[in-house]
Amino acid sequence: MKALVQTLVFSGTVLGFALPATGLTMDWTPIGNPGNACDPQSQGCFGAVGYAYSIGTYEVTNAQYAEFLTAKAASDPLGLYNTDMTFSKYGGIARQGSPGSYAYHAIAGRADMPVNFVSFYDALRFANWMSNGQGSGDTETGSYTLLGGAAIPSNGLTVTRNPDATIVLPSEDEWYKAAYYSALTTSYFDYPAGTDTPTLCGTPTATANHANCGFDPGGGPLVDNVTIKGSYPGSASPYGTFDQGGNVYEYNETILGSDRVIRGGAFGSHYGYLAAFTQYSGAPEGESGLQGFRIAMVPEPDTGLLVMLGVLGLAIRRRRPASEFSTPS
Repeated sequence: MKALVQTLVFSGTVLGFALPATGLTMDWTPIGNPGNACDPQSQGCFGAVGYAYSIGTYEVTNAQYAEFLTAKAASDPLGLYNTDMTFSKYGGIARQGSPGSYAYHAIAGRADMPVNFVSFYDALRFANWMSNGQGSGDTETGSYTLLGGAAIPSNGLTVTRNPDATIVLPSEDEWYKAAYYSALTTSYFDYPAGTDTPTLCGTPTATANHANCGFDPGGGPLVDNVTIKGSYPGSASPYGTFDQGGNVYEYNETILGSDRVIRGGAFGSHYGYLAAFTQYSGAPEGESGLQGFRIAMVPEPDTGLLVMLGVLGLAIRRRRPASEFSTPS
């Protein structure tokens, strides 16, 4: 893979990451403090990661995904494009031309909104393309091996991250830690804006603990569409990511039955879907206007710098609000 190496520093440890050598740029947030304990929930214990990594500060946008489509979907035999991206009011990418010469561009005013109407397999292919240097980089090999040459891979229900993966769809633990863990207190918050107080849903604001979701504890207001990345600047996670609560649901890599984990809530969802104690899943072939993704970057195993600590099986006692919202139905 033709790549350049970017050096990131996490808690005094220098880690080497292979990055694509071409075009598309991505904002990354370092997630350090390797070896943190997991957070016990009714569905399991989440958030323990034994290595420093980096995650997208924002969800993948329409502009970024349009670059991917332009590079790899001139004919689109893998179904990377969904026509709802053009014809739904929630979409943000237009397609022009005919098979073999399709061209794509972000719709005016929606370039920096999160891409939606994408499947889990689309997200894996985007990660492969990024890890393979973009441009003509392969979509079927790299961080993931997808078999069968079809939109739904023949190994789709079982595909997992390859040992030498670099740019990936985050696992549930990687996603969860970036959203809820505080390195300062070495504990977890209930909501991804660094608080145990339920997030308020509403229009973009710099006020803390707000998000683009459907209904807050008081019953309003509804934002009936995606919003531009970072539109809630006062509501970053403890590490500094944005929109891990609200805007679009985000696919995780983790298998859950025949589905994949989805976390974070969306613009039409109840505030409870943003909470750490809410785990849910979606069919990997699903392409909803409520679904998108962000990517992560993990150190290459051959750097010898992965820190695997024995505390991964431990659980942190987490702070709870006086009354806890039950999992939404």
